[in-house]
Amino acid sequence: MVLNSVSRSLVRLNKVFRVIENHFVRFPSKRHSTASADHLQVFKRYKGNYFSTRSSSLLEKMTDIAELEQQVKNCRISVKEQGDLVKKLKGEKALTADIDIAVKELKARKRVLEQKELQLDPPDNFDRGKCEDLLKRRFFYAPAFEIYGGVAGLYDFGPMGCAMENNLVKIWRNHFVLEEQLLEVRCTQMTPQQVLKSSGHVDRFTDVMVRDVKTGDCYRADHLLEGHLEKLCLSKKTSGEKKKEYQLVMNKMETYKREELWELIQKYECKAPVTNNDLCDPQDFNLMFATSIGPSGLIPGFLRPETAQGIFLNFKRLLDYNNGRLPFGGAQIGCGFRNEIAPRAGLLRVREFLMAEIEYFVDPDKKEMSKFSTVENTTCRIYSRDAQMSGEPAVMMSLKDAHSKGIINNTAVGYFLGRICEFMLKIGVDPKKMRFRQHMANEMAHYACDCWDCELKTSYGWIECIGCADRACFDLQQHTNASGEKLVAMVDLAEPVSMDVVEVVLNKPIVGKAFKKEAKVVTEHVSKLNDEQTAQLESDINSNGSHTFTIDGKEYQLTKEMLKEVRRFKKDVHVREVQPHVIEPSFGIGRIMYSVLEHNFKVREGDEQRTWLSLPPLLAPVKCSVLPLSKNEAFDPFIKQISTALTEYDISHKVDDSSGSIGRRYARTDEIAIPYGVTIDFDTVNNTPHTATLRERNTTRQIRAELDDIPDLVNQLIRGKKSWQNVEQHYGLFEGQTTNK
Repeated sequence: MVLNSVSRSLVRLNKVFRVIENHFVRFPSKRHSTASADHLQVFKRYKGNYFSTRSSSLLEKMTDIAELEQQVKNCRISVKEQGDLVKKLKGEKALTADIDIAVKELKARKRVLEQKELQLDPPDNFDRGKCEDLLKRRFFYAPAFEIYGGVAGLYDFGPMGCAMENNLVKIWRNHFVLEEQLLEVRCTQMTPQQVLKSSGHVDRFTDVMVRDVKTGDCYRADHLLEGHLEKLCLSKKTSGEKKKEYQLVMNKMETYKREELWELIQKYECKAPVTNNDLCDPQDFNLMFATSIGPSGLIPGFLRPETAQGIFLNFKRLLDYNNGRLPFGGAQIGCGFRNEIAPRAGLLRVREFLMAEIEYFVDPDKKEMSKFSTVENTTCRIYSRDAQMSGEPAVMMSLKDAHSKGIINNTAVGYFLGRICEFMLKIGVDPKKMRFRQHMANEMAHYACDCWDCELKTSYGWIECIGCADRACFDLQQHTNASGEKLVAMVDLAEPVSMDVVEVVLNKPIVGKAFKKEAKVVTEHVSKLNDEQTAQLESDINSNGSHTFTIDGKEYQLTKEMLKEVRRFKKDVHVREVQPHVIEPSFGIGRIMYSVLEHNFKVREGDEQRTWLSLPPLLAPVKCSVLPLSKNEAFDPFIKQISTALTEYDISHKVDDSSGSIGRRYARTDEIAIPYGVTIDFDTVNNTPHTATLRERNTTRQIRAELDDIPDLVNQLIRGKKSWQNVEQHYGLFEGQTTNK
């Protein structure tokens, strides 16, 4: 495809020269025929020199691209070979160590393939420096505590950033919470240690860290080693063989454990980047912010690393609110905190970030959603695990086909993938730069059934912005085990089932007299005995006259007088107890915001200095600008009139009555993505009924309409009730004002 594009450029260039040459031949100057002939000869020489130089450059580019395409092809073959080996080892149930080594090599080859693919299809002519300059200059966001030198990984959002984030969250709420009738909660950000111990975060939420032996500065080991090897690769003193060795190590960076990283750091003499000091032994650093709750400091806790746990802990209340019925979903929007060792890449890796998460609880035997039919024809770029194992690229595929081929595990996951796709397109994501990548088996947690990432292509490469996972019942089971509280639901059976029931009946007056305050604990313990434990109790009392058991380390004895009877009977059961499985879409709002800003960053054709943002009207921080043509006092009443009317429609707007030219003020509004602009001019003042112009940002074209009609017109445009094309057809294009004072 790229080669064809270059070839077409050569053909088009040749056609242009041919047209000019024919012009000289067909229309020679009658008065200056000799001069005309001379001009033709000069042109032919210029054409020969220019075309020779240009075509030579293009041919060199074609050669480079051909080589790169061949490298990509070879990488795909290499990945497929390694993927086949991994499948073979797993099929033969080989040693875990052998499988781990093969998987590491597969990941390394996949990483090389992705790097080559990005080189072959780099981001469009995107100037990250210009984009980030615009975002900071117009205060979308900026480093926090900047006048004190700043703190890495912490950012403040300005007026534009706050407004855009609020709009994004509002769109998310409408799209998911309202349309899916989710149950939204807002849980505390402070979390006791025992909760996160149960969820696994205390033990497993870690990165490997090393320290400068003298200053104590901390660095993330894999990032530090990778940066060191990249510098060595760029050095002219490094041999080609060594560069290949360093590249191989970098390709496997994500797979190394603590001991392996430390060996490599020592082997390649990696030092602290600023001081060049030695580094001390690495350690697993927990990424949660630790704190203590209360003045005594006796209750250890953390700032939550995710919002999901609050929904799991409130499962029973949410289930009751939903009348005890499955399926249902809980949702939460709030901040998460991760104490990143080395934050980088702007908003993509920070220490405090906004998340929006859904926990959708389903019957494990019925992970099907009837609403899947509403999204099944949605076409997405699917990057399945089989494609990754085979070195094949992502392909466009309907969700219906992906499910029927067994790529998507169930329609519950498929439905949310479809809804995520719709949401991303609604907020301005470029569909060509979005893909859904399925986790490979070795990437998923042991309890997960299926996991997908919605990845967006940016100048930093492919970035994971949303995860959608079938987490099975892991979280509810962990909290049940740790708290003793059963987090289950009752599901109606199609037909009643007859069951054998065994019930231990205690003599409550005697039990109460014997155990006093602890009688309730004993009674509850006995009521939860299973059939085997009940049989043991009955046997002990019949043979020994008593039964001994332990609760929380304390021993209790139940005597024959305390046991009234053991009842056995049959009972018709109309429901069954299930521990729900969870489908979890998790959205990183900051990452989505930054990616959308990149996708919508533009430069006006013919003017490299005029940068602007093409955000959809619903997402744009400010919806409309009000611009008087000049500072003439006659415009003031009309500015106030239109501003008041826009406010009544809840349309955020900005009045810019500064002394700059109208063109410069248009450019300023385009920079902050304002989609529509109302201009008050002398025709507004002099003509009746009073009119004003309405400008559309993307096309820069304008129409003229009555002042009283404009607020409603803007409102309908923002909400998609009308298109700008229809507005142009109805009102006609504005060509210029008829009065100038």
